[in-house]
Formats: sequence, C-alpha cells, structure tokens
Amino acid sequence: MKVTFLGACQQVTGSAFFLESYGRRILIDCGLFQERPFLERNWNPFPVEPDSLEAIVLTHVHLDHCGLLPKVVREGFSGPIYMTPVTADLLPIVLLDSAHLQEEDAAYKRKRHAREGRQGPYPEIPLYTQEEARQVLPLIRRVSYEEEIKLGPNLSFIFHDAGHILGSAMVEILAGRKGKEKRIIFTGDIGQKNKPLVEDPSTFERADAVIMEATYGDRNHEDPEDIVTLLARIINETVEAGGNIVIPTFAIERAQEVLFYLNQLTREKRIPPLLCFLDSPMALEVTQVFEKHRESFDEETKVLYRQNQHPFHFPGLKMVRSIEESKAINHLRGSCIIMAGSGMCTGGRIKHHLVHNITRPESTILFVGYQAQGTLGRQILDGQPEVRILGQIYPVKARITQIQGFSAHADRDFLLDWLACFKEPLPQIFLVHGEKEVLENFAQTCSQKFPSVKIPDYQATFELD
Repeated sequence: MKVTFLGACQQVTGSAFFLESYGRRILIDCGLFQERPFLERNWNPFPVEPDSLEAIVLTHVHLDHCGLLPKVVREGFSGPIYMTPVTADLLPIVLLDSAHLQEEDAAYKRKRHAREGRQGPYPEIPLYTQEEARQVLPLIRRVSYEEEIKLGPNLSFIFHDAGHILGSAMVEILAGRKGKEKRIIFTGDIGQKNKPLVEDPSTFERADAVIMEATYGDRNHEDPEDIVTLLARIINETVEAGGNIVIPTFAIERAQEVLFYLNQLTREKRIPPLLCFLDSPMALEVTQVFEKHRESFDEETKVLYRQNQHPFHFPGLKMVRSIEESKAINHLRGSCIIMAGSGMCTGGRIKHHLVHNITRPESTILFVGYQAQGTLGRQILDGQPEVRILGQIYPVKARITQIQGFSAHADRDFLLDWLACFKEPLPQIFLVHGEKEVLENFAQTCSQKFPSVKIPDYQATFELD
C-alpha cells in the first residue's frame, strides 16, 4: 500500500492524498490551495491522471478539501465521490459559490489589468465555471457514519465523526484480508471538544498509520468558556468607541457558531441591542442545511430547539442577500456587527466592508478563524501597516484582534490527548495541514511517545505495508 501526499504538506491547504492499494487508485480529498505561494498548483495539471482514479473519498466541504473537484472532473474523473449526507447537501452550495466567485474575480481582474495596462501572475480566466462545478454533483454518493463501504475485494473505508464541522469525517481505510487488515486513518480536520453544534471528535485505539492534521500543533486555544466573555468585551469596547465590529466569516460552521454565541449574549443582555448583518448568501443557505439536519447537532443545541429557542436567530439580526442591501450597510450611522465572507478575506463581500472600516480607529476587525499565509486576512492579522484591497492601498488603523477559541481545529493539547488513545503497537504518524515550523514543533513533542513521526514533502510517496 502506498500513499502520495499531493497537498497540505508543510502548509495548511490543498488537502489531497493518493492511495494505491491492491490495484485500486483512490483519492482522499481534492482541495484548493489557498496560500499565495502555492496558488499556481491550482492551475497546474493534476499530479495524478484523473481518469485513472476509481473513487474520491471526501472528508468535508471546506474548499481546501473539496475545491478542486470541478477541475479534476473536467480533466477526466468520472467515478463516485463518497461523502456523508450533510456534506452531500452542502457540497453544491460550496462549489457553485466558489465557481461564481472565481468567475467574478476573473472578470474584475481583466477590467483592472486592462485599465492599468498590465498582466496578472495568473490567467485572467476562472479556474472553473459554475457549469463545470455542476458536473461534480451527479457523482455524489452518500455514506453514513460507521457504514463500511467496499472499494474492492481487499479495500474498504468507514467514516467516523471528526467533530470539525457538521458532516465532517475521519476516514478509516481497511486494506487486506478480513481480520488481518492494515488500518490507515486520514483524520481530515480534527475538531475541538465541547464545541456547540457538533459532536466531539472520534478517537481510535489502533491503526498502522495515521495521516493527521496539526494546524494548531504549536499552541492552545482560549478556554471555551472564555469565548463568550472575550466576544462580549470586544463588542462592548467597540460600541463605546463608536465603531463597527467587522467579522470575516467562513460560511460553514463558523458563521453559525458566531450566531450561536451572539444569540446567547443577546438573551443574557451582556451586549447592547445592535443590528447584526449576516452578509453572506452562502452562509444563509448553509444555515438552512444545518436546520435540515438537526439530528446531527450536539445535545446542547438540540436542547435549545426543544425549548423553542432558535440557536441562530435573535433580535436585531438581518439576513442580507442582495448586493444593494450589502452596500447600504456602510451608509448606516452608529455601531453594528457585520459578518461577511470570505473568512480569509480572499474575496467576497468582506473586502468592501474592510474598505469602509479598516481606516477607522474606532472600528474592530475581529478574526475568528485561521488565516493562511499570504492571504489578506493574514496580512492584516500580522500587523502590516498598509494593505491592498480591491486594487487600492489602505492604511490599517482599525483595531485588529482574534479569538482563536472559535477555531474548528483542535489545539495542541487536544491533539496530544487524541493521540494518547492509541494502544500498542503505536502507528506511524504523518503530520499534515500545518505550516512547517508548527509541524516541526508538534513532531518533536509527538516523538517522545511515537517512534515514527514524519513530515511529508509535497508529492512524496510512502509505503505503508
């Protein structure tokens, strides 16, 4: 059995792992590269001939795990794409939105570059179109957690709840004769414990190899109980200063989790009555899918529904759909909360809200998720005095802050607790989904217990037998 690492190698995004076993050729995830130094990989021919792949197994719908599916289908893949039922309902929303943004971005860059008389570093065409994204949808196959799916006579997989976002999964690969299988765990993204909305991540007692994410392998998050206190303080201080709270928001899970906490703060009257704009049509669609799958929520959220308390709605919340409504937000006087995508500020409506707030010392830009290297969000968070937004340079004068506890990724301590569940003989560990320094830090910690910890290079191949 061989695995080739086609992404998320000493970087966070671009999840893709090519598995060859018993003559079968399988891809685990097919993600978009989002860090600026690696964007060219999205445009290169896929490293494995897509028409040679027999199946794709998808862990969840974040773009860095699914965002290259339309490209791979266009290049010849026609097999089944396995995913959980929640993921199957979310995938059309995510891929069509991604394609729309790429079409929009390509058109904008063509106009801007023509006006400026220059050529950009990447083709002024979309990576894929909405029609190409639709070609993925007939290939979707729904698989429940804990259901074993045969990929061949000696190869199968099982989904386990990853506790990352609703519908996210870890993939357990079983290769070999029954009772003597090799077990390979692809963690996808590992969630945190005790988070609202989602169940706790699954754990395992045995495996032969684990391909494990370690995005936050060098740090711990705030105590979950402190998230509400931090959020309340940031909102109240910004309102007192007379500014807006601008939150770059990932449409899946993060938007709903922030709404969950804003609901709580509003009910408990820990923040003043405020208008809160969810300026993301995609987030609105995702929220509807979440409500369709109430059986997938954790017990805390189910209790709210049983008490007729909607976890995502509260007085003052405004759902923004049209561009005209979005533009009107920036003409309002007084403080408000603005949640808009994209979560790393790489596109979408958040850029326009940044233009109107980033130069205002009284406003706050609040980050509630990971910001990949090279993204606009990372530049702002790293303290750059000026940033380029929509082709113009703006001085950064707004208050910049982050609440890491919102992250849907496990922190260092929980990653170590997760690994501690394995019994002898201990598996090989391959660390992915992390910046190089972070992975090296975590590998050093892991090596105290695990005899084999590796940090794969891009396109490296390992024998797992």
